[in-house]
Amino acid sequence: MFVGARAVVRDNSARILLIRRSDNGQWAMPAGAMELGESIADCAVREVREETGLRALRVSAFALYTGPDRTHTNMYGHTYQIFTTAFRVEEWDGQLARVTEETTDAGFFHREAMPHPLSSSVLETLADLDVFEQTNRLILK
Repeated sequence: MFVGARAVVRDNSARILLIRRSDNGQWAMPAGAMELGESIADCAVREVREETGLRALRVSAFALYTGPDRTHTNMYGHTYQIFTTAFRVEEWDGQLARVTEETTDAGFFHREAMPHPLSSSVLETLADLDVFEQTNRLILK
């Protein structure tokens, strides 16, 4: 099992924060694996800080991605199932760091002007956030 968190950070213009990952060059939301001794919400807060320099002050979960379609085999032949919790960052502060140890760029983008190559998780997560914000029901996949 691989347990992780993903964070949707929006600015006052409803643009979405994306980071360009240094490992694969894809644009994605801040995300990563939970560490021993932290909660999943703390994981989301930490990943936002590590990958963007921003401080997430308030987060709320809106989706759980847990299904068998989340099973992957990595380049070393290890198979694992990903359990990801998506969080909406409700409040944040700080200055955006465009380059970090884990990223080569970062920025806020309008939905109709997303950069490429774009991680497949971005569009799915945003669609699920839309449903959550309309229904106020946790998305379970």
